[in-house]
Amino acid sequence: MRTIVLIGLVGLAAQLVDGSLGMAYGVTTTTLLLAVGTNPAAASATVHLAEIGTTLVSGISHWRFGNVDWKVVRRIAIPGAIGAFLGATVLSNLSTEAAAPLMAIILLLLGIYILARFTLQGIPRHHLGKPLRKRFLSPLGLIAGFVDATGGGGWGPVGTPAILASGRLEPRKVIGSIDTSEFIIAVAASLGFLFSLGSQGINFAWVGAILVGGVVAAPIAAWLVRHIPPRLLGASVGGLIVLTNTRSLLRSDLVDVPSAAQTAIYVVVVAVWAAAFAYSLREYLRDRENESSDAISRAREEREVEVTPAAVESVSPAG
Repeated sequence: MRTIVLIGLVGLAAQLVDGSLGMAYGVTTTTLLLAVGTNPAAASATVHLAEIGTTLVSGISHWRFGNVDWKVVRRIAIPGAIGAFLGATVLSNLSTEAAAPLMAIILLLLGIYILARFTLQGIPRHHLGKPLRKRFLSPLGLIAGFVDATGGGGWGPVGTPAILASGRLEPRKVIGSIDTSEFIIAVAASLGFLFSLGSQGINFAWVGAILVGGVVAAPIAAWLVRHIPPRLLGASVGGLIVLTNTRSLLRSDLVDVPSAAQTAIYVVVVAVWAAAFAYSLREYLRDRENESSDAISRAREEREVEVTPAAVESVSPAG
């Protein structure tokens, strides 16, 4: 019973972070299941089954708070579902651990870029409101879905930083859209695991505990992301990406770093993250009128109005 309660609390905490920052639900819960001896395929299957419920509630909550861009959801969810189904099938038959360090390096570089950009510049507005194209979102969804299923988490860590780095969508819309589309990814991955594994190794009591914890946290997280200033949200997400992928890299076979040195690296990363957040908070307080969530939303809407007529004019016949 203590184990079930603990797993439920981890599900609650993971969904609170995931719904607020757009990542870490799968990574957190999968790590716990692996720590208690679950094999990788069964751990990922358990998490994705629970995510069907948590992502549904999270998506509805984000929609109610106006955090979802449905064009982005439509363009990324279907390729993501294909990638997740393929990833679940692959994980059921072989290990993809060799690719983990490379993915960690790519995401670490993206995290550093996002942390620096949102800390030093706030929300760059020159691309804000420009549409995100299928040629960008489709391959992104395919890769993120595959990584999510094979790694037990990855839809948010891959999708969120890539869209944030484009500068075309404010952070709360990025997080809300990624969280909402994750419902389709969870369904596809679960089907892939069930077809390949059946119910072998899946503890449905643990699925229920993770699900209950996530459902409780989802509306709270959606409310938070609607009200946290975008500059602070971007700095928070960037720091989390850097920290989690530094951890993945240090634990991989690619590098051999003594435990004492690893601790020192973690301390430095957290200190830099804290300093960046403090600087972002100071800059937000200096220009709160233009840095608030509502101000950024208005800026994006105004930019969309400017972009749309220009696009129509460019395809209209001359004369």
